[in-house]
Amino acid sequence: MPSRPLHALRLPPGRQVLEALAAAIGGGPAVLPLDPKAPAARRDRQLDLLRPHALVDGDGTHQLAGAEDVDDDIAVVVQTSGSSGTPKGVQLTAAALLHSATATLSRLGAAPGQRWLCCLPTHHIAGVQVLLRSLVAASTPEIWSAFDDVAGLGTSSADYVSLVPTMLYRALEAGVDLTGFRAILLGGAAASPELLRRAADAGARVVTTYGMSETGGGAVYDGVPLDGVRVAVDPTGRIRLGGQVLAAGYRLAPELTAAAFVDGWHLTQDAGRVAADGRLQVLGRLDEIVVSGGVNVSLAEVDRALSAHPAVAQAAAYARPDPEWGQSVVAVVVPRRPAPSLDELRTFVADLAGAAAAPRALVLVADLPMLAGGKLDRSALARLGTTAAS
Repeated sequence: MPSRPLHALRLPPGRQVLEALAAAIGGGPAVLPLDPKAPAARRDRQLDLLRPHALVDGDGTHQLAGAEDVDDDIAVVVQTSGSSGTPKGVQLTAAALLHSATATLSRLGAAPGQRWLCCLPTHHIAGVQVLLRSLVAASTPEIWSAFDDVAGLGTSSADYVSLVPTMLYRALEAGVDLTGFRAILLGGAAASPELLRRAADAGARVVTTYGMSETGGGAVYDGVPLDGVRVAVDPTGRIRLGGQVLAAGYRLAPELTAAAFVDGWHLTQDAGRVAADGRLQVLGRLDEIVVSGGVNVSLAEVDRALSAHPAVAQAAAYARPDPEWGQSVVAVVVPRRPAPSLDELRTFVADLAGAAAAPRALVLVADLPMLAGGKLDRSALARLGTTAAS
């Protein structure tokens, strides 16, 4: 198969990234977006692993040694660590990316020329897709270099925006008017029913999305797959995604590719079920199902139960070793005032999710720890347990 070069982009969100992405979709060098704020040592590890031909930064284009071509149909390589923590380069074809962008615009009923606000990192698939939708819609995106001005959401002239739940939560807490957006795509992490209710009460039109880098971003909107996307749940409860948005595997990692892409499906690390109305319900990550006292407990279900308590602003749970129960649940809570007690939360969660899900320790924090892309940092969450109160 013909091949082409791969250029790593160490650039802040902006026109240079947009132009490089447009060139890649049009047949120019494929692009590998990097975090422009990452330490040099981390950047060098990524370059060694993914072997691009050149590094593009604010000083120009720098040729690199030891490069390997990508197949000619690959336009973008996006880094993801997945559930294993091992960095991988997800290879996405121009056809898959364009299908995702076009299907999204169709689902939303977006008209040509309508604008997107890009306030997500453009080295993540969600930010890349905002730029691609703008290209397909022949519109000029509004691009933020960072999400550090919640109030700015209320003054944006864009028609559409993609957010993660933490961003939406902060905007609602600040009283930002979000009704100017025709739709807010909400993905990257599970959104609690309480957050979605608050958004609806505030007049915001929120569309929940489910997907990952391996599917070119969101592939299932409000539980319904985009046109050209297939969804299945296997007998173990694992969600499988397939169709025209699927990635072409992982760069320079044939064994990882063979394990994750099977017979036209991507085997996700998420558990789910198909509801009676045919919509996909995502129950949480398979590696977030823990066993406490011999009973399977979904940490995502505990998160949802905790978040439904009126004295809880935000919440997440993790499990720690327990000599009696094997594993016990720890609740990490951003409280409202007055703060809830552990006994209060135990009773509340047990009523909603069962006795085994009731937390046995409580940590009160000002904010939940987040990764750069706005997802919950589960590793940092567990470290907070050293201060947990039983």
